[in-house]
Amino acid sequence: MTGENKRDDVNVPPFETEDLRRNLVTFLDSEFGDPVAGGTRRVGNFRWGVYIFYDYDGEPIYVGQTNEMLRTRIRRHLTNQRTDAVAMSVLDPFEVYEIEVFPLPQFQNITTAADRATARVHLNALEHTVYAKAIGDSQFKAILNEKDPPVPVVESEIPPSFKMRVVSEEVAKIRSHPDFRIARRSLIIARLAQVISERKVQGGLRRVLLTQAKRLQWLADRRYQALGGAASVEMETGEEGDNE
Repeated sequence: MTGENKRDDVNVPPFETEDLRRNLVTFLDSEFGDPVAGGTRRVGNFRWGVYIFYDYDGEPIYVGQTNEMLRTRIRRHLTNQRTDAVAMSVLDPFEVYEIEVFPLPQFQNITTAADRATARVHLNALEHTVYAKAIGDSQFKAILNEKDPPVPVVESEIPPSFKMRVVSEEVAKIRSHPDFRIARRSLIIARLAQVISERKVQGGLRRVLLTQAKRLQWLADRRYQALGGAASVEMETGEEGDNE
């Protein structure tokens, strides 16, 4: 191998990884109205809130909550392996095309234990409401969360949200190709199935596997039909050697 072809010493992340990080910074640094403090605040700097990840078909695929800042939690999901959802192949960062966040600015600067307990109750209620909405909006009537959110003890209305894509046009051209998505989703399903086979797991992971299988079948069927379906399948000529 010649030196000009050797790339082992390149000290930069892969193109798609760098693209996600760059667009994620743009998303998290976007200004969003703060009706409590007045003016605007960077989306990622809201401490309490709920978020939804969407795939390339606009399908909601995962709902989460945080009280440590939206910036911290979302980055942990999409830029490293430090969450169970990613590490166990429940959530594939490659599938995330858009993110929507629902901040709770009224709890931004609370300090007492009592206030934090109140905020937690409202955060759980909001997650439950957003989770139910995501399932209702999904054509599969299911998303990829391993666990259901807590049953709310207070009513919650969905607050104003901020939604934005986190993938550039260049990366979208690669990842949005149906054959790429079919291959990638198949890989994630295989990884998840292996996790399930090697561990004693609860029903949530098996539900995720079932949901992913339905999503893969739908994607493969759509691709097959778009390319002609049954009419595109060749017929044997009946000559010897056709099946070899």
